This record gives sequence, C-alpha cells and structure tokens, in this order.
Amino acid sequence: MKRKIYQKLLKWKEEKIKMPYMLVGARQTGKTYILENFCKNEFENYIYINLDKMENISKVFEQTIVPEEIILNIETILNIDINIENTIIFLDEIQVSERAISSLKYFCESEKDYKIVCAGSLLGVKINRFKSSFPVGKVWIDYLYPMDFEEFLLAIGEEKLLKIIENSYKNTMPMLESLHEKALKLYYEYICIGGMPASISNYIDNEKNITKFDDEINNIIITSYIADMAKYTQNIESIRNARIYNSIPAQLGKENKKFKYSLIEKSARAREYESSLDWLISSNMILKCDNIKTPKSPLKAYTDDTFKVYLSDMGLLRALAKISVNEIISNKNMIYKGILAENYVAEILFAKNRELYYWQVNSGMYEVDFLINIDGDIIPIEVKASDNTTSKSLNYYIKRYKPKYSIRISSKNFGFSNNIKSIPLYATHLL
Repeated sequence: MKRKIYQKLLKWKEEKIKMPYMLVGARQTGKTYILENFCKNEFENYIYINLDKMENISKVFEQTIVPEEIILNIETILNIDINIENTIIFLDEIQVSERAISSLKYFCESEKDYKIVCAGSLLGVKINRFKSSFPVGKVWIDYLYPMDFEEFLLAIGEEKLLKIIENSYKNTMPMLESLHEKALKLYYEYICIGGMPASISNYIDNEKNITKFDDEINNIIITSYIADMAKYTQNIESIRNARIYNSIPAQLGKENKKFKYSLIEKSARAREYESSLDWLISSNMILKCDNIKTPKSPLKAYTDDTFKVYLSDMGLLRALAKISVNEIISNKNMIYKGILAENYVAEILFAKNRELYYWQVNSGMYEVDFLINIDGDIIPIEVKASDNTTSKSLNYYIKRYKPKYSIRISSKNFGFSNNIKSIPLYATHLL
C-alpha cells in the first residue's frame, strides 16, 4: 500500500543525508513494512536486523558504539561481507537498546558512507525518557501515523475520486451529489475500519465489503498496545497506563469532554497518573488537545490546565468503545458517530504536525472543537457528523472574536456561506 512517508524517505536518500533515518510511531502503523519496502526497492543490498529478536547483535552495542567495530561484529555474527557503499542496514525495534540509539551519533559523524534506517514501536517514549544523551541533530526523525483517508482511497483504487475531491476543495465547489454520497459512504466505512494497515488490508481482502470486515483485528492491536505497556514499564505504571487508555471512550462520551482523572477510577489523582499520561502521549497512542482561554497567537501561550484526549485511531476507538460496524453504517448511534468524527479530525491535524487546541468557556456551555493558526489568523473549526450544522457555540465564538473566517467539517458538500467554509468530512486531510 502506498504511504506518503515514502517521499520523505526518497528525499533522505536522494540528498545523501548523513544522518541515520529514524521512523517513530505507534505499533502497527506500518513502520517495518514501509522501511523494508524502501530498503528493498531503493538499494542494491539490504540487511534487516531486529534487535528485539536478535539478542546476539543487540549485545554488540553493549560492548561498543564505534561504527567500524559494530559492522565488523555484525559481519562476523551473520557470516557476511558488508559493502557500505551499496548496502543499507535496517535496525528494527531499536527501542530495546539505548546503546544502539546512542551509536547513531557516531554513524552520522563517521567519514564513511554508512546508510542506517531504524524504527521502534515506542521510540517516542524512549526519546523522552532517554537516560544518557540522545543524539539530537544526528538523526533524521520522521513520524508515521495511521493511514489517513487519502491513503485509504489510494489503497482501494479510488485515485479518480481523490482527484475530484482535491479539485472541489481547491475551487470551493460542490461535488456532484452522487460522488459526494459515494465519498461519504467510504468515509463512514473508513471510520469503522480505522487507519491501521492491517485493518485496511482485511477490508480489501474481503472485497471492500464492510459487513465482512474482521473486527477482531482492531481488538488484537489494542491487546498488543496493552502488552507493550506491561513489557516496557514497571508494574504499577503499566496498570495506570491501561486504565487511562481504557477510559478514553468514557472521557469522550461526556457532554463536557474535559479529561477527568475520576473517570479512570474514583480515587484517581493527577499526581498519580501524570507520568502514565505522559507515557501514552509520547507513545502516540493518545493525542492531547489543550484548552485555550483566549484565542490569540501563539496559541500555546494561552492554554490553561484543562485538556481533552483522543485515541490515535478512530477504528481503535470504535473497537474499544464496543460499537459495532452496523451501528455506524446504519446511523443507529449518531452521538458516538460525532465523537468518532471529532477524533478523526484530531488525528489528521496531529499528523500534519499541528498541536491540538480547542476553546471552551462557561464550563462547557460554549465549545469550539479545534483552533488552528493559519498565516497568523486563529481559525475555529467545528466538527459535525451529520448535515445538521446548527451551532450556538460557533455562532457565539464568531460574534465574540470575529475570526477572518471559520471552518465547519460535516457531511455537507463543499461551500462557503456566512463566512464559514464548509468542508466535507472526507476532505479533512486537505486542510
């Protein structure tokens, strides 16, 4: 399946960047798959090393972080000769060895033309909790997120529909109603499936019939996330991590979605759970959205201590909330359909390297789902799952702050009216 990150990998290769390439992201987002394809397609020789499974090579880094010695030891263990001029080495699950991460600095600084790529399921946590000096400025870091709706359409062969969506977005012109309905149908199927490559592959393998989608795939991914919490943290922290993660559907199900520690367990306190919350945020398993008191630039300067959290993938959120595919497709659960839509928009904004902010006053009486800074202007974004776009909160915000314009993401077609830009849910990736 095509991933947009591949273009960044090509840039790293074509510009002959000396820094080793590190791909960071949550488990099951496709890091190993995309790096293996890149190595096989773009280089004459390729060596794959899984540091979690190949303990003998992992121990090499405990003895030395000198590149020449590392390569010699790998050659000896694998009984091969490595020509560094035409060979790329892929270090997978690099998070298991802090010394291996430290060695990347020396590969970067070496006069020899080493080509190293690496990935790991919890590298965000590893970076934030690095005990020694992380090789800042010596590693090219990119982030891989679940597949967005654009990548989903590419995967299922809907390139023409994607092009029409892009043209309608650029020209702010409504799509043909039949194509609009087709795109909406695919969007609803996408929020059921989510953006995990394994889930999308299952949908394709089942002839793109959503009723045949194997929901157990998302449940297995959730189980692997919980297992990672136990494997890479101490017992009490792993328990707290899992409790926070499992509380997300309830957190988002409230009318006021402000994160509450009491929803984790009645006696929960911030001081007990802050470290676990940071762990989950660093792992990209959850996304934090901060409340803005005053919508001014820079937004970061006007946050308070309240926030919302989203899951990294709405397919996982639907599975964790135990909502069936049929409930979404048949419009039986419109309340949580709205929550999934909001989570979907949060994912896309986050994947575009935007920090997440929302605006709320009067204990949730008025709330705008997201605020983004576009060329110095603070633009409010309202998210609706349906075509019912009546909103007292956005109207109140507009009257109070008079933004340059506003954005409403909903099931309505493209349009621009009353200084509000209407963007269909399926076109959110174009923001």
